[in-house]
Amino acid sequence: MRKLRIHKSFLNAFRGIFLIMKNERNFQIHILAFFINLVFIFYLKLSSIDAVLILIVSVGVLTAEIFNTSIEKICDIIQPEFDKRIAFIKDISAGAVILMAVASVVVGILVYWKYVFV
Repeated sequence: MRKLRIHKSFLNAFRGIFLIMKNERNFQIHILAFFINLVFIFYLKLSSIDAVLILIVSVGVLTAEIFNTSIEKICDIIQPEFDKRIAFIKDISAGAVILMAVASVVVGILVYWKYVFV
């Protein structure tokens, strides 16, 4: 298989992000949370370190959701009917997202606390 030109690879990657934004409700919720965090970063004038921490965990949740959706779509292609082994795989994948989301909430509380309540 021939390698794609670099600009084609980037276009495909951005198309993938657009498709998940358009079609996946959970990703849309995570994107909303990401933009709310961007507003807070500027409104509360977070330090560079605090802003980077918030951005890392926010992007981590988005990335986990992309992987989760990819795994679920692959599983649905491999086994369209219910299969408890596939359900196990999907549950583990969803667990990774919830774990990252919980971690991001903890980081958010620790970072935003000193800007809001101190």
